[in-house]
Amino acid sequence: MTSAVWSTQAGRDAEDVKDQPLRDDIRLLGRILGDTVREQEGEEVFDLVERIRQTSIRFHRDDDEAAREELGALLGDLNADRALDIIRAFSYFSHLANIAEDEHHIRRNRAHAIAGSAPRVGSLANAFTRAQAQGIGAGALADFFSGARISPVLTAHPTEVRRKSTLNREMEIAALLDRRERVVPTPAEQAEDEETLRRAVLTLWQTALLRRIKLTVLDEVANGLSYYDYTFLSELPRLYCIIEDLLSQDGAEVALPSFLRIGSWIGGDRDGNPFVTAEVLKETVRVHRERILAYYEQELTQLGAELSLAARIVKVSEALGELASRSPDRSQEHREEPYRLALAYVLGRLRATARSLRGEDAEPGGLAPYAGAGELRADLDIIDASLCANGSKVLARGRLRLLRRAVDCFGFHLACIDLRQNSDVHERVVAELFEKVEPGTNYEGLGEEARIALLLRELATARPLASPFVTYSQETQAELAILHAAAEAHRALGREVIPNCIISKGEGVSDLLELALLLKEVGLVTAEGTSEMNIIPLFETISDLKACAKVMDRALAIPAYRRLVSSRGAEQEVMLGYSDSNKDGGFVTSGWELYKAEIGLIEVFRAHKVRLRLFHGRGGSVGRGGGPSYDAILAQPGGAVNGQIRITEQGEIIASKYSNPDVGRRNLEILVSATLEASLLQPQHNAPRTEFLTAMEEISDTAFGAYRNLVYETEGFEDYFWSSTVISEIATLNIGSRPASRAKTRSIEKLRAIPWVFSWAQCRLMLPAWYGFGTAVEAFAERRPDYGLSFLQAMYREWPFFRTLLSNMDMVFAKSSLAIASRYAELVPDEQLRAAIFGRIRAEYERTLRHLLAIMGHKKLLQDNPLLDRSIRNRFPYLDPLNHLQIELLRQHRANAGDDKVLHGIQLSINGISAGLRNSG
Repeated sequence: MTSAVWSTQAGRDAEDVKDQPLRDDIRLLGRILGDTVREQEGEEVFDLVERIRQTSIRFHRDDDEAAREELGALLGDLNADRALDIIRAFSYFSHLANIAEDEHHIRRNRAHAIAGSAPRVGSLANAFTRAQAQGIGAGALADFFSGARISPVLTAHPTEVRRKSTLNREMEIAALLDRRERVVPTPAEQAEDEETLRRAVLTLWQTALLRRIKLTVLDEVANGLSYYDYTFLSELPRLYCIIEDLLSQDGAEVALPSFLRIGSWIGGDRDGNPFVTAEVLKETVRVHRERILAYYEQELTQLGAELSLAARIVKVSEALGELASRSPDRSQEHREEPYRLALAYVLGRLRATARSLRGEDAEPGGLAPYAGAGELRADLDIIDASLCANGSKVLARGRLRLLRRAVDCFGFHLACIDLRQNSDVHERVVAELFEKVEPGTNYEGLGEEARIALLLRELATARPLASPFVTYSQETQAELAILHAAAEAHRALGREVIPNCIISKGEGVSDLLELALLLKEVGLVTAEGTSEMNIIPLFETISDLKACAKVMDRALAIPAYRRLVSSRGAEQEVMLGYSDSNKDGGFVTSGWELYKAEIGLIEVFRAHKVRLRLFHGRGGSVGRGGGPSYDAILAQPGGAVNGQIRITEQGEIIASKYSNPDVGRRNLEILVSATLEASLLQPQHNAPRTEFLTAMEEISDTAFGAYRNLVYETEGFEDYFWSSTVISEIATLNIGSRPASRAKTRSIEKLRAIPWVFSWAQCRLMLPAWYGFGTAVEAFAERRPDYGLSFLQAMYREWPFFRTLLSNMDMVFAKSSLAIASRYAELVPDEQLRAAIFGRIRAEYERTLRHLLAIMGHKKLLQDNPLLDRSIRNRFPYLDPLNHLQIELLRQHRANAGDDKVLHGIQLSINGISAGLRNSG
């Protein structure tokens, strides 16, 4: 038997010539992986992998009972060592297939560009072409970007199961595939490239996939920094250049402000994470600062090597000459090279800045440090202006242009860190502060209006509540310490280092004022009504979403709070939580209540003449608000975007979007394009028909009832969930610093949304992303037998929100497998409970699928997305066996919990299934 069997599935779509290079890459990687397995583990393992794959295809394709029994026999006979080999083989194929697909997307984008094809949907060129067609010129677009604010925010939410070691090898493989695509190799070079690929695949095979120890917060910070090296430092400045060049007309160059910034929760998100402390925040700020200063030093050094222009050949500006005259470089070799001298001066000041920020003594007679990144940018602008004025403009458009933009984007802080804490913690801290000042205050016992009155009185005074002579609880000390650390960072690096403070579980106006009071304690809010930070409520549950517009209306009507908002440019950010609202009310109701909340907030903010910026707390999976960002942004109600948007990027989605620079730049471009289109190109008055809104309310109510009835009202459902999924085993993975649950309990209410969704994805049911929709649609149509279906089909055609809702369900069902889910159900020991609950799930699954296809007018899933359809179908032969193996290992583990090898096999299978699904958490 040859290794060709590893790639037979990839060749089934041979009629599509455009995808032939993808099939070739998958075939190559599959062959190399197959050879590696054979060489490392033997022919027996290789043959076993192939038997499992073929049997799995029969079971998945035909729901073949004989295949089911054969799989059970094959997998049940495996010992732990052999199971680990099989899991690793299928897991690595999923990872390698992902690499090949990413490279193919890059390949296709390049092919379209080379062929001069019409700009693709989601590209800036397409958005600008559409804008021009609507009479929106370059000047109006430049004005739009001048007031825009777009920010992807990296979070450490634990759904990325890969180690950085394996990610680095995967990036090496991606680079090799990319080189093979762009360069026509000689036979010797081709052989050398393949040998290099074999080394990388072998290294992957011999590298542990999983971490043996739990991540610390600072490990997560280091992982987050990696994406600056991979993508952000190089590609974000390059994207700005692309936008400016597209806007430049008739030789007049456009210079845009840095409207696109990278945010981060890593090191500042302490909601439910006791390991995020003041010391951790300080260290996060430090490593961010050191990384960006090192980058600037590297680029300045390279720039000095490039700009060897001689004074006897080129003229320079007076300002450039002044910079050169201050240079510490006294070498004879450079005395007639003014740009090198000027850059030596800039580099000297940068190094002095680094010493100053570290608290080190200045060098005797050394250069003065920069007071801020703006001064560094001003010196670079002098160099740029001199080059442009003296016949060297093309030189200014190279490394210098990118560096100037980087300084503007990243400052001396690199990332804009958000702080986040739960409102319950703020409440307890404020209560203790009041109690220590005036015993018997009993803040926690006060009603909302009494709390507001007390907080406003205290905000109006300049005196602090906290005293260094009073002993406080550990919680209060920790909260005040982290806010003091934020204030210290502001003094050193400016307000952009930590611009936002987010209140989880936002429920009332007092939540906003409590945080304002705590910020006043450290000088970040003043009694005069100014704030150095954005105070941002996060509305998460269904009830919170229903109330959020009223809460913000009340807050903005309070003069003291309105002054704080005015001090932030009359802009207020509001964060909306997708994950918890989904777990609380189900996918349909969560999406609908989010949509209604946005409409309500738009009206409130318009009335108060305050600019609204929405922060979308989306996860990677559809069950946590995920799905294509472009479609999601365009599906927002009119006025919800308006040039301002922030979106969380979480877990494995960060790696899939930003570990490859080309893919990363494309994803950043999509964010910008979608924001522009949603703000300028979609008529703000083009609201959905009133009858659509009424219908959606009815559908949501029914779906909510069905979801809540199953998850929260069905006796035994918690037992079913904990038995039929890998929720217990997910908690053993070292994939994040936060605990999996908010409390030591099996309660679904207390479970975090991430492991809730992650668990359902692993067993291929994806229940949080669809349950209740079928029942709701059926009830709606039954009440309107003559036109119910046609009405819903019109909603799908005409309303982007409804279309996106169904499109995401379409993708979810394509990745689901009721046949595989039925095997997980067999893990439930209570046969009666298993039959009752899985029977309900199966019925709702089939009902939802039937109505989904009918409304979309499709005969099969992903009918309008053949590329994704092929991608998913090509994965099943390698993904499904991992599920079957996981099930067998779960049986063994739960029968004999002391076997570490079995648990390790389960953990590896979680990794492989996540890779195969791509957006699982």
